[in-house]
Amino acid sequence: METMSITQATERLRTSGIPVTLQRVEIARVVLSFPTHLSADQVFAKVRERIPETSRATVYNTLKLFREKKLVRELIVDPERRVYDSNTSPHYHLYNAENGQLTDVCADELQVIGMPSLPPGLQLEEVDVIIRVRTRRE
Repeated sequence: METMSITQATERLRTSGIPVTLQRVEIARVVLSFPTHLSADQVFAKVRERIPETSRATVYNTLKLFREKKLVRELIVDPERRVYDSNTSPHYHLYNAENGQLTDVCADELQVIGMPSLPPGLQLEEVDVIIRVRTRRE
């Protein structure tokens, strides 16, 4: 699979209403070219391979903007690990607590039935399901 072109990344940003900068285009190419689950630091390292002057703050702020514009989902996998998921279609996650691997689980493989009553004035934004696993101890 080939990385998204600069032209494709630029168009994706424009159609999402995001002002185009060189750094944002490269961040889009890193995050949106393939289905990924990358931390901000992993994105930062990959972007700096091509644009070394990119700051950590630029990456964090851009990922926040991408999340607000629904280009990525932010997942809090555990208290010390937050990743950005480029697959924004409805799905869940399987997290291996031993090796840190995060895998997509199709929405039709798991059924979530019902939603709690919400306090007045609140609406449901999204439901994140992370199934945590580890090797069975015999």
